[in-house]
Amino acid sequence: MNIVLLGYGKMGKVIEKIALSRGHNIVARIDVNNRSEFDALTAADVDAVIEFSHPLSAYENVKTCIEKGIPVVSGTTGWLEKKPELEALTLEKGSAFFWSSNYSIGVNIFFKLNKMLAKLMNPQKQYSVSTTEIHHTEKKDSPSGTAITIAEGLIENLAGKEKWINNEIPADNEVAIWSAREGRVPGTHIVKYISDIDQIEILHQAHGREGFALGAVIAAEWIADKKGVFGMDDLLAE
Repeated sequence: MNIVLLGYGKMGKVIEKIALSRGHNIVARIDVNNRSEFDALTAADVDAVIEFSHPLSAYENVKTCIEKGIPVVSGTTGWLEKKPELEALTLEKGSAFFWSSNYSIGVNIFFKLNKMLAKLMNPQKQYSVSTTEIHHTEKKDSPSGTAITIAEGLIENLAGKEKWINNEIPADNEVAIWSAREGRVPGTHIVKYISDIDQIEILHQAHGREGFALGAVIAAEWIADKKGVFGMDDLLAE
C-alpha cells in the first residue's frame, strides 16, 4: 500500500516504522512545514492517509482527504464537535473515513469490558463511579478522547448518568473524569466503583505507542478498499 502520514510527530514516526515492517510504502510525511506536498497528491497516488496531527488542524486535514476521495484513518482527538459534519461529507462524496479515540486492540477490549461492568453495576446504587486518565505532558487535549469514550460507555449503561465533566466534583447525574499530565506516560485509564465497604476497578496501561500505531496501520489496510464511515467496532467485528 501507498500510505501518507499526515502528522509526523512521535506517533507518526512509530506508525511509519510499523507500516514499513508490514511491507507498505510511505509516499509522504506531512507536517506543518510541508503541507503543500499533500495538496499536490491525488487518490491515484495514495491508498490511505493516516492522520495523527493536532486538534486545531485535524478537521481541515480530514476534510481534504474526504474531498480528494482518499481513505483516511484519523486518531486525532480534541475536535469531535465537527466530526458529524465530516461523516456527512464522507457519505456525500462516497469516500472513506475511519476514526477512533484509540487504536489499541487492548483499549478497545477495555471499552467493551467497561460497558459490561457498567451493566452489572447499574443496580448497585451504593457505588460511585469515576474514571481517571494519565498521559504525557505533550498531549494537547484534556480529557483524552479515550477517557471520553469510556465515560460515554458509562453514561450509556448507568441509569441517571447524563453527562461527563472533567476535573470537577460531579453531581449525581454526572460522570467525573480526572485528568493528569505526567512525564512520558503513554496512556493510563482507570474506571473505579467505590462504596463504603469496598472498591472495584479496571485498568488499562499502555507500555508504549506501538499498540496504537499497529492498530492504525491495520485500520488503513482494512479501509483502503471501502467506502463509508467506520470505527474500531467495525474492524473488530470482522
